[in-house]
Amino acid sequence: MPEQIHDTDEDSGLYLTILCWIGLALGTLDAFVQPLPAGLVWAALGLAYLTGGLPPLRSAVSELWHERRLDIDLLMVVAALAAAAVGAALEGAVLLALFSLSETLEHRAMGKARRAVEALMRLRPETALREGPEGVVEVAVADLVPGDRVILRPGARVPVDGRIVAGSGHLDESTVTGEAEPVRKGLGDPVHEATVNLDGILTAEVTRGLEESTVAQMIRMVTEAQAMKSPSERFSDWFGQRYTIAVLAGSVLSWFGFRAVGHDPGEALYRAATLLVAASPCAVVISVPAAILSALSAAARGGVLFKGGAALEGLAEVRTFAFDKTGTLTTGQAAVTQIVALEGDEDTFLALAAGLEAQSEHPIAGAIRHAASERGLVPKSVRDVRSLPSEGITGTDDSGPLWAGNARMLAQMGAELPPGIAALADGAETLVILGRGTRILGALTVADEPRATSGEALAALKAGGGTAILMMTGDRAPVAARIGSHLGLAADEIHAGLLPGDKVRLVDTAAKRGKVAFIGDGVNDAAALARADVGVAMGVAGSEVALQAADVALMAEDLRKLAAARRLSRRTARVIRQNLTLALGAMAVLVTGSLFFELPLPLAVLGHEGGTLLVVLNGLRLLADPIRARG
Repeated sequence: MPEQIHDTDEDSGLYLTILCWIGLALGTLDAFVQPLPAGLVWAALGLAYLTGGLPPLRSAVSELWHERRLDIDLLMVVAALAAAAVGAALEGAVLLALFSLSETLEHRAMGKARRAVEALMRLRPETALREGPEGVVEVAVADLVPGDRVILRPGARVPVDGRIVAGSGHLDESTVTGEAEPVRKGLGDPVHEATVNLDGILTAEVTRGLEESTVAQMIRMVTEAQAMKSPSERFSDWFGQRYTIAVLAGSVLSWFGFRAVGHDPGEALYRAATLLVAASPCAVVISVPAAILSALSAAARGGVLFKGGAALEGLAEVRTFAFDKTGTLTTGQAAVTQIVALEGDEDTFLALAAGLEAQSEHPIAGAIRHAASERGLVPKSVRDVRSLPSEGITGTDDSGPLWAGNARMLAQMGAELPPGIAALADGAETLVILGRGTRILGALTVADEPRATSGEALAALKAGGGTAILMMTGDRAPVAARIGSHLGLAADEIHAGLLPGDKVRLVDTAAKRGKVAFIGDGVNDAAALARADVGVAMGVAGSEVALQAADVALMAEDLRKLAAARRLSRRTARVIRQNLTLALGAMAVLVTGSLFFELPLPLAVLGHEGGTLLVVLNGLRLLADPIRARG
């Protein structure tokens, strides 16, 4: 229903604009081409005034009644009526027609991001094939709950977020990530609502219900982005409200001034009306939102969601990009490389580790679970599980308390590494130790690899100079150095062995040199994401906590999107500067002309509305600048 209301409002605005221009065309035909019957001319100009003037008048009255403030719509109506009062009805019609056109373009631009998301909502299937004891049954998507299993046939849209538990195939994820290339999915890989299964028959286990799905989060983020104003937008609003009052007061005072220097009442009113049109700040007020909303829409189409214009503007000013390592710069699809079991065999040890890590979102936990699954092992039952960010995880099984983690967890438990495991600690792979109290049960190593696009993305961010890159990780220094060398990072750009608080302190230090963006995907990144000037989450792969703490979400697991988003944000900043320069410059010229050079009202109308149309169209250019994952 809200979608229909929005669409109806936009359509009615377009129809009124067309009618206004028809009335203006007939009035112009009479004035410059072929005289028409007086009744037809008055009817045509009346049509232009009604269709072009009533909508802004209604908006102005509503603002005045509910918000107790004057806005630019009122200025336009007053200026048009003043033009009619001095015998320049055609010029007033031109003003209203151009204003109506600029308003229509603005509304169409502002609706782009909303319509893109609404189109995505329409792609949601209404039913799904749920697998159960009674066989495969078609059910409403809203009835699916985490744990349900659904069958995805070739060509079917994924009904909700889930994880593949049987089968493999290619999925088209362009609706969510903006990536045109199909992605191959297999056992354990995530699938996202509204994406398309291109081939193969897949069985997916539901991980999130409809209200918490990827698409639902995208809708919420776009809605929030439209509501949250950037600093530039807040300034233009502040300027517009106060300046409107100044223009109205100045126009009234100018009438007295023109009378004082010898103009008759009619001429003084004409020049005051000209000044009112010339000084109206329409172009100034619309110049910022036209650019911001166009950029937000372009970014959303490219798979990057900003939580508002402030995040978009902030990204353009970032001097330091700080990256979490695991799952952000690396694939997060780590693999278990060595297992050392000190009590029992490897399978028993791995099943116990997988049981402890069963509920963890960390990529290392996923690697351990995957290794157990490949061996056909059933994870042991572990309860009272608690995660300790950057240290490890604790829980309890039938034999008592249990823990797994790194050297910090080892020290916290008061345990020491036995000789059989100590050698693993010196390697360049991540070490996970499993124990009970001070007793070590064994350990395993996990290796992760840099994402194929990470090096290219870092190089793109550094291009042009003036940008610092930091890699932060809770992992050991040898592991961090191995990944950093693959990505071309210098030793002073790599920071290892960090707790969540250490990441926050490093962000604080970097912030002294300028704005900082932190990019992460895990629970332990939430504090740094919140502290940074711009927090960026790997939206699809990232945890819920990271996504909520961030200002920007990359829906694709491709950091080149971040470099592309930065380019877009910088271009948006340039367009805003261009728009403000053009708008303020045009207004200054028109006001000077109306005060000192007897500027004709028609020229004031064309200059004012022409400037407004130019800044709107300049902002709309950003719609044609979708984010592409290039270096």
